[in-house]
Amino acid sequence: MRTLTLLVVALALAAACGDPFGLPEAQVENRVETVSLYALSGTPVTQPSAYVIPFKQVVRTDQAITGFDFAFDIDTAGRALLLPTGALRLGRGSGIRIDTMHFDSIKVAPTSNYQLDSAVAVDSGSVAILHSRPQGCSFNPTAGFVFYAKLRVLAIDTTSGPNGRRIDFEILADVNCGYRGLEPGVPRR
Repeated sequence: MRTLTLLVVALALAAACGDPFGLPEAQVENRVETVSLYALSGTPVTQPSAYVIPFKQVVRTDQAITGFDFAFDIDTAGRALLLPTGALRLGRGSGIRIDTMHFDSIKVAPTSNYQLDSAVAVDSGSVAILHSRPQGCSFNPTAGFVFYAKLRVLAIDTTSGPNGRRIDFEILADVNCGYRGLEPGVPRR
């Protein structure tokens, strides 16, 4: 009983200090960036088709050494699709969910109801919340932390050509390990 009481007191003290999970102070400022991806099909392989949330980086799927968290494609019906890793049969690591809230109104990423195995259709103006594949962090390399991001589709170009079959979006990725804050600036605990 004494051990249980000490555990409850320790958790209460940690919560009072602002962080019951032992996360270090956030160091990286959240910023909104504008990004373009090209469709997996119908565009040269030299064009980036995927995004890595923790590195805030567009990548070519054939050169993504550390993997990626979601890719973009246009299906035969002309629909723009965001694909988590499970939809590409690369494991159920990342997730995507469409949100009805305005991009600027999303302050904290939810922890559930993400599509893991199927593509998510988007239109211009769509808002999505995404999470990365689980991975370790410098302060805990064995834990399965995910990184969160919010995205707003600015434009979709389904035409063929050197700059066609493309999606343009703005994205805010929180690359502070273990944090779910999706507001500009350094996240608070």
